[in-house]
Amino acid sequence: MSTTKYTPRLADKYKAEVVPALMKKFGYDSIMQTPKLEKICVNRGVNGAVTDKKMVDIAVEELTMITGQKAVPTLSKKDISNFKLRKGMPIGARVTLRGEKMYEFLDRLIAVALPRVRDFKGISDKAFDGRGNYTLGVTEQIIFPEIDIDKVSKITGLDITFVTSANTNEEAYELLKEMGLPFKNIKKDNN
Repeated sequence: MSTTKYTPRLADKYKAEVVPALMKKFGYDSIMQTPKLEKICVNRGVNGAVTDKKMVDIAVEELTMITGQKAVPTLSKKDISNFKLRKGMPIGARVTLRGEKMYEFLDRLIAVALPRVRDFKGISDKAFDGRGNYTLGVTEQIIFPEIDIDKVSKITGLDITFVTSANTNEEAYELLKEMGLPFKNIKKDNN
């Protein structure tokens, strides 16, 4: 009986292709200097969660199906009287992916979900935060094949944040581009 451990396709691609490409481009001395994807945070706010508590449960269930990992409800941090919101009320859902599940989710996002977006021309390269992290907004949860469109009561979006160990936006951009994220081809080199 063989004991070969399963590794996700993108984890192998990172080691075999992405690391050498980044080392060549940025001139790192060591493999340990190359930026890597540390985690992917998927977050979803639920509009109307104050009046209907079941909407948060549905959001948690859908995020769990999409990511393959149990999602948790997010709670409000303070009271806001205009929204009839009390501190500690559930208002959304979130999940943080690391390791194998992170690579599996990224693979499904690139290969299956993003091509299903209507009129898809690539993702924007303007959502970097200056510290090497990138946030992608998805307007419809139905682009994921795990979601049964007939059972969806309300189409909502979600935010996907890619947290990297990169120090600059340029390093993070190159890392995510090498991993396969389909950025719009509008970046121009200054050479």
